[in-house]
Amino acid sequence: MDELVRTSFQIIAAVGGARSCYVEAVDAAKKGDFEKAEELMKKGDESFLTGHDAHTGLIQKEAGGDPVHMTLMITHAEDQLMAAETFKIVATELIDVYRHMAQ
Repeated sequence: MDELVRTSFQIIAAVGGARSCYVEAVDAAKKGDFEKAEELMKKGDESFLTGHDAHTGLIQKEAGGDPVHMTLMITHAEDQLMAAETFKIVATELIDVYRHMAQ
């Protein structure tokens, strides 16, 4: 398997796991379990960081003079990375709203 494809899959898997944690965190907050929501957000952040680090490695590789050829796979990985990051922002806001409503 090509290194770029392997890295793309690594990004997709990691940020997909992060997004799932963020979704579960919102659900926990909706049910009033803010401790679980916080734990899930932290778990999601750890997974997201794995994907982000893999992506950063590609950027460093290209900055070092070894160009990364864009493929549909890496484009999809970057799309998933951005979607997870965006959902984290939304999840954080939703959890805050649920916390405020519970008070």
